[in-house]
Amino acid sequence: MKSPGETERKLILIGVLLATFLAAIEGTVTGPAGPAIVGDFQGMQWLSWIFTAYLLAMAVTTPIFGKLSDLIGRKPVFIGGAVVFLAGSLLCGISQSMQQLIIFRGIQGIGAGALIPMTFTIIGDIYSIKERAKTQGLLSSVWGISSLVGPLLGGYVVDYLSWRWVFVFNLPFGLLSIIFISRYLKEEKIRRKTKIDVAGVLLFAAGMGALLFGLTAGGQSLAWNSPLLLAILAGAAVLLAVFLFVERRAPEPMLPLQLFSIRNIAVSTGANLLVSTLIIGLSTYVPLWVQGVFGKSAALSGLLLAPMSVGWMLGSIAGGRMILRAGTRRTGMLGLSLIVIAAVGLTLMNGDSSQLLLLILMLFCGVGFGYASTVFTIIAQSSVQHEQRGASTALNTFTRSLGQTVGVAIFGSWLNYNIDSKLAEQPGAAASGADINQLLNPHSGSTLSAEAWGSLHGALESGLHSLFMVMAVFAVASLVISAGLNKGLPSIQEGSPASKL
Repeated sequence: MKSPGETERKLILIGVLLATFLAAIEGTVTGPAGPAIVGDFQGMQWLSWIFTAYLLAMAVTTPIFGKLSDLIGRKPVFIGGAVVFLAGSLLCGISQSMQQLIIFRGIQGIGAGALIPMTFTIIGDIYSIKERAKTQGLLSSVWGISSLVGPLLGGYVVDYLSWRWVFVFNLPFGLLSIIFISRYLKEEKIRRKTKIDVAGVLLFAAGMGALLFGLTAGGQSLAWNSPLLLAILAGAAVLLAVFLFVERRAPEPMLPLQLFSIRNIAVSTGANLLVSTLIIGLSTYVPLWVQGVFGKSAALSGLLLAPMSVGWMLGSIAGGRMILRAGTRRTGMLGLSLIVIAAVGLTLMNGDSSQLLLLILMLFCGVGFGYASTVFTIIAQSSVQHEQRGASTALNTFTRSLGQTVGVAIFGSWLNYNIDSKLAEQPGAAASGADINQLLNPHSGSTLSAEAWGSLHGALESGLHSLFMVMAVFAVASLVISAGLNKGLPSIQEGSPASKL
């Protein structure tokens, strides 16, 4: 890559920051839009797939684009990813059904799978090691800002415009990003021999896709004891087992399994997986509680999520300082303890609970997430040799995406099952699970009879309460797992698995 001048570097940085903001905000801005989308398309049982499609596509394609950039360069991968992302955004905005929206969200996720790794890689290419810390800090701050602005922006856009604008407002910024990168990033033609783990990628995509479809469809379009559903889940298990077999023998595996022989990485990966499910669970279903149980606006649901984003930034700063004094175990367990307190607090809420209580619980969650994510990242980067740091950091990022993808499917299936069960318990009920869509639609909700509204409101509150209990169990499990972390800062000992990677 040709070394750009200072002006060119600043313009490239602007392009990278814009792309980072677009990819990051897409994970949070859609949360408050969920109920409105359900109200329009009448697809409560498919709500989780709006997030699942995006996260799964991003998780699967990230390692592909990372290695592809070694073959053809960063610039074409970045521009191609941005074009795909913006095309997916536009298609989401004009989608006419829940099925179309899910497919187009998958296209968005493919684009994000190229944008996210390329932003960090481009910064590493054009800045020296000393300068890189500052610029990487800017990238991290963009993630924090997007997580803060996303729920608020999504809520207000839904209330005052339409949920469709949540997907298309980013088009001008994405085009600016493409212009900056295409004009100012200069690269030599790259042709490096890098073998992409195609078999691993395809097996993972097929196996995980089948698993998530089975979890989402179970109890809804397919009964849990349906032969077809059992066959889908069995097929998913076989494909994922073959995936692990292939990864053990691949020269450059998509998922380097040798990293799990390092205790700190294995323990942090397990805890990180559970914590990631909680992040997507709260972002998706707290807005449902605010709008469906409290009966408040989408804007307020975004506002009540904002403390989680603020707390995350504060927790990241405090956790980075504490880990130098207290080590990874104490810092990680402190953060996870805060998450447990907040998760248990959610289980004690009801329709008459104070909104201030929910705001405080979200703040606790955010601070805890900040502590935990800092610990997991430092472990990933400091427990291996320099030449394995990229693979270890990629595993950390991949685990977050995987946890969110699996979590939103599991939580969606659990919620739908409990709502249907609660309504089925009511003899001669005036509403069914399919009518929950009307409760969440601010326009049609007023047309429900008092009896139907009461049945649906009670079923939704009961279903979300049971879901919060599941989240509390996940939080406690992550805290227990984190007790296995080594004391002090992560290091590499001679003869350790890390030193042999």
